[in-house]
Parts: sequence; structure tokens; C-alpha cells
Amino acid sequence: MRVLSPWFRIPAALLCVLPVLAQGQPQDGELAERLFRSGERAYAAKAYKEALETWGQLLQTAPRSDFAPMALLRLARHQVDIEQKPPAAMPFLDRLRSEYIKSPEAADGLLLRGLLLARQARRPAELKDAMAEFNRVLDLFPDAAVRGEARLQLGRAWRDQGQLGRALQQFIDAFRLNTGSTIVPQALLEAAETLDLLGDLPGCLKLLQRLRTEAPQSPEAAEATWRMAVRVKHRLLKPAFRNDGPWPGGRTKWLKTPTLLTVTPAGELLIFQNDLDRVFRLHEGELTQLEPPAPGTRALVNGPTSVLLVTKAGLIREGSVTPQPLGTLGAISGAALDRWGNLWIADAKTPAITVFAPDGAIRTMASPTANALAPLPAGGVVIATDADRKFLFLDGDGQPRIIVPYGKDLSVPFRSVTALASDGAGHVAALVDGGDYGEGVVLFGPDGTVLRQATFKSLGINGRITSLALDRSGGLILCDRRNDLLIRLN
Repeated sequence: MRVLSPWFRIPAALLCVLPVLAQGQPQDGELAERLFRSGERAYAAKAYKEALETWGQLLQTAPRSDFAPMALLRLARHQVDIEQKPPAAMPFLDRLRSEYIKSPEAADGLLLRGLLLARQARRPAELKDAMAEFNRVLDLFPDAAVRGEARLQLGRAWRDQGQLGRALQQFIDAFRLNTGSTIVPQALLEAAETLDLLGDLPGCLKLLQRLRTEAPQSPEAAEATWRMAVRVKHRLLKPAFRNDGPWPGGRTKWLKTPTLLTVTPAGELLIFQNDLDRVFRLHEGELTQLEPPAPGTRALVNGPTSVLLVTKAGLIREGSVTPQPLGTLGAISGAALDRWGNLWIADAKTPAITVFAPDGAIRTMASPTANALAPLPAGGVVIATDADRKFLFLDGDGQPRIIVPYGKDLSVPFRSVTALASDGAGHVAALVDGGDYGEGVVLFGPDGTVLRQATFKSLGINGRITSLALDRSGGLILCDRRNDLLIRLN
């Protein structure tokens, strides 16, 4: 008979107490929930360090609990929403995908991972990984609340890649299968814009009106209102341009050699005044000076969060005093910021376009020499090349999607283009000069069709027009450097 070591002899009294002690210790699930709720309390009080440490402890002590994937998702969202460091969220999302794919939180994690990958993309070809995540949400989680958002994002990606039919189907499914969701107004707006790209203007207007009726208080309804108005005005009514005279009305001697104009996404007008070397913002009749001064500005570009000035010294961002060098570009003829955040810059002496990505990467694309650029809402830019006498509507990869010869659909041709402007509904306005046409403006639709046109002689305009902008009500604002005026065409 084997004799046990004294170390293995447990008193009978202690054996009786052990079950009671065990009942007094919290199980992994109970401990995990306490840690998670404690982290939530700290986070609500903005004690972020305490919350993150608590959730980290949860992952270390109870990695198999139902609260572990919840903690991973909270940690990832903190990096995105508070720290503003999307790359730091990726390790948490990668672990959530690999270790907790069966959890309900995995659907939200996959969607967030796809959104972050889509943000990193700088052209359509780079959307593949993001689309894979959106598809996983749809394939693996038939009851997830985020399926509508996944369809919306997948539709946008398909549209960016030129697959308009596939994009439209995703948008339709998004608003059809998510009645009452905040996704519905967004999906209706995206579906309407896609129909416009497909050439179905009646279908586009019908969906925009439906959006205004079903979600009148939504931000998308406000977007739909002006998009409907400019499409009806430019494409259905097509009234002859009328010179409304100096704009805004009642203002005199308030400008000093304005030379460049652009309209922000919010509808505000930005004006560069050459003699003052500064940009000014016109908002509700008030003129505000922007910093810093920017002598030698060649192009004025409005980004999603700030104004960009392309100058002889380099690229200057609003609020920054140090120009970013632009390499060998010395004869800048135009610039445009695409929807990916890339800055396209043309040089009058170079048969190429240089693209500056937000992360600092630079690529050069072969192109005819461009003397004016404007962004297109679906991605890419439109350029005017006087050497070839053509407008080129380029996609996000720089490939020509539409080519429009100078003078197409006009009774007489023109020789050159001074400036281009565009709006969010796909219209492109050109400031043209030379030949039998003389000086004037031409407005094109998204397919390159001439919609409206007028010569300055017919409008009674006598000045040096150097730039133009399209406003949200379908008007054209002209920049008259000689007379220190802005003129509006209605």
C-alpha cells in the first residue's frame, strides 16, 4: 500500500470548506463582466487610461469570456474615435476577427476594419481588402444590425471601381431591407447619384424627391434639395445665362485684385486676392481673412478640413507656415483634390500630372500638358489640354473615361481654357477664350454634353475674368481681376 506524503494529506475539515470557498470566488464570466462594466464606468467618466487598462486586464484574465470580444471592439473604437490613430486599432480588430469570429461583435469589427481599409485606399484598385470585409459581414452575419452599413460601403466601393450596376443594387438593398434605419437616407442619396452616372436623370430625380419626402430633417435631404435644383435648372430647363451683375449685391470696393475662386463642400466661397497675397472666406456676407499669407499662389484648393494653396514656394495648408516642397514643378497651371485625398497638380511645361497622396507618396502619370483641372465627384479629375484641344474626364487611376473636343456642340470653336470648376452633382464649367467664340463660359454635364453656354460679349461683361466657381443654386461666380469684382451668372 502506497503512503501519501504529508504534503498531500488534506484535513477532513478543510475538505468540507473547499466547496464553500470555491463558491465564494467569482467565475471567469462573472469576473469578466465586472471588469467590462468597470471599464465602461471609467470610460463614461473620460478616465480613458483606467478604462483601457481594465479592458486589457479582462483580455488577459478571461480571454474566453463573452466579454473579451466586446472589450476588443471598445479598444479599437477608442483608437479611432478618441486617439485618432486608425492604424493602432488594427491589432485589436485583427484579433477580434481571428479569435472571436463567431461572436456578435465580430460583425461590427469586420465593418470597422473595412472602413479603415477603405480610408487608406488612394485609388479604386486599393479597395479590394475593404470590400472583402464588407462581404464577410453580409456572408457570416445574416441578422447583424450593421448589414445595411456594409451594403452602403460595398456599393460605394463598386461605384468607385466603375461597376455602377453592382453599386446600384447594393444601395437599393440597403434602403429596401433597412426600413426606419438612418442608413436609408444615405442609401437613397447614393442610389440617386449612381442613377445619374448611369444616365437615368428621371430615376435620379425621383429618388431625390423620395428622400426629401421620407426623411425631410436628414442632412441627406438638404443635399438632395440643391442637387435636384441644379439638375433641373442645368439639364431640363437650360435657361440662357443672365448677367446678374456684381455679386453679392450692394457691396462696392471690397476686393483687391481677386484672381482665384473655389466653393467649399459647405457652399462657402473662397477668394484669393493677389495684391494682398491672402485667401478670404465669404460666409453669409462676411469676409474673413485666412492665414497664412501665400504670395505667388497658382491654385486654390479646398480640402475636407482645410484650404490648400499651391504656390511657387510649395504647398501651403491653412494654419501652417511651412510650405511642402513640390519637387521640380515650377510652372504650375492647375490643381485639384480628388475624393481620395490625393492632390493632382499640372505643370505647363510637363506632359504629366503629379499626384501627392496624404501619406506623402508621390506618383507621376503620363498625360497631355494640362492647363486647368477640376475634381469629379465620382473620383478622378477633368483636365483641359490646349495642346490637344480636348477635355479629358479621368477616373481615379488617371485613365480617360470621356474625351470632349473643344467646340463640341457649339456653333463656333474656341482655342483655350483659362480655368475649370465643378460641383457635387457632376457639372463642369469652363472659362474659355479665343477663336471665333471669343471669351465666355461653357457648362458641361457629367457625360461631357454641353448644357449651357454664353459669350461675355453677349452678357455685356468687359473685364479680365481669371477664375470661376459653381454655387449650390446653379449660378456661376466669375472673378473679374481688372474691376475688382465678382459677377454672378444666373
